[in-house]
Amino acid sequence: MSGFGMGQRPENRRQRAVKVMWTAIWLVFLGAPVGDLLNGGHGVGVQVLGWTGLGCFVVWYMLLIFRTGRGERTGVVLGSLAVLAAESTLLALTLGRAWLVLFVYVSIASGAALPPRLSRWTVPGACALLTALALVVPGGSSFIAGLLVPALLGGFAMTGVRELIRTTIALHEARATVARLAAGEERLRLARDLHDLLGHSLSLITLKSELAGRMLPARPEEAARQVADIEKVSRQALVDVREAVTGYRRPRLAEEIAGARAALTAAGVGAELPAEPAPPGVPEESEAALAWALREAVTNVVRHSGARRCVVGLLHRRTLEGPVLELSVEDDGSGDPTAGIPGNGLDGLTERLENAGGALEAGRVRGGFRLVARVPAGPVADIGSGA
Repeated sequence: MSGFGMGQRPENRRQRAVKVMWTAIWLVFLGAPVGDLLNGGHGVGVQVLGWTGLGCFVVWYMLLIFRTGRGERTGVVLGSLAVLAAESTLLALTLGRAWLVLFVYVSIASGAALPPRLSRWTVPGACALLTALALVVPGGSSFIAGLLVPALLGGFAMTGVRELIRTTIALHEARATVARLAAGEERLRLARDLHDLLGHSLSLITLKSELAGRMLPARPEEAARQVADIEKVSRQALVDVREAVTGYRRPRLAEEIAGARAALTAAGVGAELPAEPAPPGVPEESEAALAWALREAVTNVVRHSGARRCVVGLLHRRTLEGPVLELSVEDDGSGDPTAGIPGNGLDGLTERLENAGGALEAGRVRGGFRLVARVPAGPVADIGSGA
């Protein structure tokens, strides 16, 4: 994707170019000063000074906006805003009322670059300076209404955007922390399970091994029975460990639906998910494969697609090969929601589903991306959700 999420710094040249482009779009409102320089009847010297002043203002403004949120000291930001305000005042007094529009950018920069405790004073201050100069500059009073409202609304709107970005950053950090804590807790749970499973078995194996050693060579038949018991205990321990690890790694569809709803909601994506999980009787391998598909698809919708809406469907269909459980994930994003799926994207997910006897279909649809995963449903009752 060429874009990047709100609150994330651009990480490469392309992303920086996108941010500069979106910031520069708002410079279209400088048409009045440009028109004044081209058609205002100024002399050559005044035009040169005017173009130089306008260029310096734009560069200073862009640098201030572009570096917003990078931890600059408040004094540096206030000094930069003071330079912008002083330059705007000088240009408006010397070149005329068309240059009063620069104060709209001063107000917006105040809201974007300063914390709310300061911008609630600097934005009205920029508007007050705009009003005072409009009353002094010839013909400027007719511009007050047309410039004062955009300056106030733009400045305070940028204050809200700044707080939204800070909240988004904090949310990303909190989600990462929760994920780390959850992973740590799950590792502790697995460690406890393995300890409980293996503690008794290994102790018994050790005891019987010592007993068999003492029986040899005098009582070989009794030693052989102890060795047989050791083999039986070790095989059962191996089964217990496999079951514990399988349970640890195998997700459940109901849990993944709840997790998908939480992830999509946290990312600001409108979510439509099935109210009921898989019907009873579905093989564990099939349910686990669909759960993995849902987890990875939703994760990559959140991270890579840029979608505003995601619809997840779960249908039970009857086919010539037997009953099939079908999971569909469709979004309206413009990015590639499969970019981050482990195992080379769709290939890894396809292999996982094929191991469970299923299949995967994925591709672009009008206005987004659609992924459909199908697995054998087994001898389940008809739930009336498919054809």
